[in-house]
Amino acid sequence: MVAAGSLIYLFRHGEVVLAETGRFIGHLDVPLSARGERQSAAQAARLAAIDVAAVFASDLERARRTGEIIGAPHRLKPTVVPALREMAMGRWEGLTAAEITQREPEQFAQWMSSVGEFPFPDGESIPDLEARAWPAFESLAAAHAGRAIAVVAHGGTNRTLICRALGLPRGRLLALGQGYGALTVLERIGQAWHLRHLNELPML
Repeated sequence: MVAAGSLIYLFRHGEVVLAETGRFIGHLDVPLSARGERQSAAQAARLAAIDVAAVFASDLERARRTGEIIGAPHRLKPTVVPALREMAMGRWEGLTAAEITQREPEQFAQWMSSVGEFPFPDGESIPDLEARAWPAFESLAAAHAGRAIAVVAHGGTNRTLICRALGLPRGRLLALGQGYGALTVLERIGQAWHLRHLNELPML
């Protein structure tokens, strides 16, 4: 059981290099852009006065770097948690939606119509992602009962965690905004998770 008042400051990593191309990134290890660095710094400033006990991040560079920036005011370095990685997007990684539509129109249409269940070809499904990310997330919360921690992950990972925490169906995944550098705050009270803030973007 996690004590009342436990807070998770859940971040999506900042903007990445070539974000404007709209490519499916998945497990590709791309760095933050200059704007992504500024977004992370803005959110770090926002958390600077809060007593953050620890910072955790996915092992992909964009999340690790965001975690470094978030943790700096607290003199905390992020602990890497590989289970928080973005969903593996298989053979669609590095491609745009237009490129995928041209190459595999039927598969892409099926994925779009059942995002919560259909796996990326040669990659993961949302249930796969949830099966590895949710136990890690719960473990971090349990290990820091009654404290506030920062967790830096990815758009797909965060949406999946939020849906699971709030008991929402996986089909609602894309209804949850997760912009670059966005902050979502979840609070665990007893056995229930409560959403305190959703997709609050950095103020640049």
